[in-house]
Amino acid sequence: MLTAAALLAGCDVTGVGGPGGDSAPPARGGSSSAVSPLVNPEGTGRGLAAVTAEEERAKARVLVERLTVKGRGPRTGYERDAFGHAWLDTADGVALARNGCDTRNDLLKLHGRDVEFRAGSDCVVVSMDLHDPYTGKDIAWKKAKAAEVQIDHVVPLSYAWQLGAARWDDAKRRRLANDPLNLLPVQGRANSAKRDSGPASWLPPEKGVRCAYAVRFAQVALKYELPVTAPDKRTMLAQCGGQAAVTR
Repeated sequence: MLTAAALLAGCDVTGVGGPGGDSAPPARGGSSSAVSPLVNPEGTGRGLAAVTAEEERAKARVLVERLTVKGRGPRTGYERDAFGHAWLDTADGVALARNGCDTRNDLLKLHGRDVEFRAGSDCVVVSMDLHDPYTGKDIAWKKAKAAEVQIDHVVPLSYAWQLGAARWDDAKRRRLANDPLNLLPVQGRANSAKRDSGPASWLPPEKGVRCAYAVRFAQVALKYELPVTAPDKRTMLAQCGGQAAVTR
């Protein structure tokens, strides 16, 4: 049932369970190589570096303040295929499209370290090391246990549908579903726990990355002219030191 619910949320789902909350020091190629979302507007830099300096957090709050707010509508009519078949390479208008490799493998290559490919392929990733920004953990991933790493839609597709994407054309929905700005490889259990939640209902277990997560969520919403709910906006501001504190 959880897998089915997560499929409705529009994320890459093959595993189940709750998120891990413990931080771990970065291993080879860990968080030390991650890029701040504030200097990564296309999402083509590796990882999701924490936003901690006050000057940067102030920039983050300015970005979040630009978001418009709206109530979340019904999910009536939502299905994953409304955003195109999963991980297609033909979503024109986004980075990495039409390079001969599907979106999922593009994201594994982009964010992984010590990447190994299937014999005879420069696309299909069979093993890698990943620093998961959501939990702070390092994952030695192998394709044989694919569920350990999933590709998260930062702004979930079902969330987008309820905030206006139901009225978009097919091409714009395909862009949102395959845009590297809206995609992060993360621990499978954390992704399954998130489902289609906005920031008011779910934040990364790793507290240090929550402002960066809010920035990335805001970047996607602004790029695609999506509003967010008022509780989500307040929560995002609070993660970056805003005055609109939210009780969780």
